[in-house]
Amino acid sequence: MTKQYIKYGVLITILLIAYFLILRLLNLHTLTVLSGFNAVIFGFGIYLAITNFKKTNKNFKYEKGFQVGLLSGFFAAVLFGISMAVYMYHIEPSFSKTIIEGWDINISNGPFVLIVSVLVMGLATSFVLTLAFMQLLKDSWNTNQK
Repeated sequence: MTKQYIKYGVLITILLIAYFLILRLLNLHTLTVLSGFNAVIFGFGIYLAITNFKKTNKNFKYEKGFQVGLLSGFFAAVLFGISMAVYMYHIEPSFSKTIIEGWDINISNGPFVLIVSVLVMGLATSFVLTLAFMQLLKDSWNTNQK
């Protein structure tokens, strides 16, 4: 199971970074509304992780499927947070200032606030999507009535 969530966590992270870099190339990376598509990327990866885990395990239990989905998303959120920290502190330090100015708030430590925001949004998205997907993918407890 550890291989599952690391594999799909890395996949989600790669897709998130690729999406961010595409936005950067188009000079759209400062539009925070476009980060909503990150939820689609998280959903894609979490769904793949849970369905693959279900296919490879005959004894598919809700707890294990939930754990795979949640840990895949959490792992991706942490890795993406680290990559955004590298970007904001080393590659383009003015990025965080531009985003914070768009929020119309006065914060002295902009990069840290953005990294925490990215992390919290990733964790929350992972939790909600894992709950939703497990409702679709869990085995029914209903018995056949004859």
